[in-house]
Amino acid sequence: MTDLNKDTFCLGGHEFQSRFILGSGKYSLELIKAAVENAGAQIITLALRRANQGGLANILDYIPEGVTLLPNTSGARNAEEAVRIARLAREICQSDFIKIEVIHDSKYLLPDNYETVKATEILAKEGFVVMPYMYPDLNAARDLANAGAACIMPLGSPIGSNKGICTKEFIQILIDEIDLPIIVDAGIGRPSQACEAMEMGAAAVMANTAIATAGDIPAMAAAFKSAIEAGRGAYLAGMGRVIDRGASASSPLQGVSEK
Repeated sequence: MTDLNKDTFCLGGHEFQSRFILGSGKYSLELIKAAVENAGAQIITLALRRANQGGLANILDYIPEGVTLLPNTSGARNAEEAVRIARLAREICQSDFIKIEVIHDSKYLLPDNYETVKATEILAKEGFVVMPYMYPDLNAARDLANAGAACIMPLGSPIGSNKGICTKEFIQILIDEIDLPIIVDAGIGRPSQACEAMEMGAAAVMANTAIATAGDIPAMAAAFKSAIEAGRGAYLAGMGRVIDRGASASSPLQGVSEK
């Protein structure tokens, strides 16, 4: 039996035990406290654009010591803007971690895979631990891996939608084919959906809105932690077989009358 306390994953040479990452978006002391204390988050995403608007110091005051800060390039519309934001984030946050978000679609907020690959290649060469947010596509994921990405972060459904893993089949292809951690990002709305992602073999999940908009934030954060651990445990145990046609009796049928 696998000891989940010793089940870690690595990003850019850094080891993490928690497989829950708090996404950027809705910040409050209660949310960040719940993410760390109740969900066990060891990585918290920071949108530099929002930090500049609301005061970086105020947000950093919420983040406990020992938690890894993950700045992102939210607001970037092309690779050039993403690279500029990443370099600024490194100076301000003193962190080599960067989540690449390149989005010029203002309605559905879908990532631009082509520009994301370009930004990833530039920043990886500069020593960043690049975590690219992308639309799940095998060819683009391979390009990101070849460009030096530390992981691949496919969307489950549109940002903030809480619709779950609408792109499940495509994410599964990435898990099966890409030799990097696959972190499901965007759209995870329920603990059961986080559990599903982990059962598929995802390395981790990122969420924000699902917890931030819950009726009881600490309770929902704790539920996510339990769900992620359950899904990971199931994946490591090996899922039971599925029969596409017919049935298989779970109890012996010998001695049972067929009349």
